[in-house]
Amino acid sequence: MSDISGGPYKRPFRFNIQCSSPEQVDARSWAALARRVEDLGFATLTVSDHLDEQVAPIASLMAAADATTTLRIGSMVFSNDYRHPVVLAKEAATLDALSGGRFELGLGAGWMTSDYQRAGLTLDPPGVRIARLAEALTVIKGMFADAPLTHTGTFYQVNGLNGTPKPVQRPHPPIVIGGGGRRMLTLAAREADIIGLNMNMASGVIDSSLGANATTDATEEKVGWIREAAGARWDELTLQVRVHMVVVTEDRESVAALLASGFGLTTEQALTTPHALCGSVDEICDALVERRERFGISTIGVALDALDALTPVVARLAGT
Repeated sequence: MSDISGGPYKRPFRFNIQCSSPEQVDARSWAALARRVEDLGFATLTVSDHLDEQVAPIASLMAAADATTTLRIGSMVFSNDYRHPVVLAKEAATLDALSGGRFELGLGAGWMTSDYQRAGLTLDPPGVRIARLAEALTVIKGMFADAPLTHTGTFYQVNGLNGTPKPVQRPHPPIVIGGGGRRMLTLAAREADIIGLNMNMASGVIDSSLGANATTDATEEKVGWIREAAGARWDELTLQVRVHMVVVTEDRESVAALLASGFGLTTEQALTTPHALCGSVDEICDALVERRERFGISTIGVALDALDALTPVVARLAGT
């Protein structure tokens, strides 16, 4: 077990819900969904940035903020390859300003091959995409700063541009970067405020090949990479995880066996992976507390279809 004593595991639990694909896309139902998420105790409503059957993030996040008072909004995550960082910085600062400082800026290098193929975009090798994201972060943070930005890099050139408006949260909204490989997690440890422990998405698809990267051993290794790269920043970081399956059941062994068979895991691995939750409400709460103590994971993200199932857990653990 990694020694994470004094690290981010002391942070209270927060729960995020990804609302990228609601059943209805209209103003009234979207506002009602945002208010329900807020009323149920979730901390943040997030929207992803893909080109398939999902709502667009910027407009939908602003509408969610308008419909609520305390709910935070976040991109999970903007794909750097789809958006020039100067333009994204202006959008992010405006979202933060108009939401009263409730925005969380999630950024990624891009990974879903179908997005690139269908839109006719070039999918560069992972190293190129990650290097471009690292430079984009420099540009975005420079646009949030008080002084005009001049930047000459490999991918971007900015000539004395002063980013406006400035975000309400200073020096910038919380930056969220997730990853499953060492390069992305190293970048996140150096640049982000919130780090997502993901499965390694280098293949560009979600399938059974991801199972081995979802185990507790793999998670242990990822936390080690983050701590090594973060150095003195370690105590300032928040760790989060995306949970891909939530099942409230009194027969967790049977559910875990089904999950294991689909992802090439043992039943024990399926029961303990941070990317799934199954069992009674008590068992799920106990599992989350154990994972926070072991790995430092305090923020839990789930899909919209898990809203009802996770609500009793949120009621018990949020803020503790």
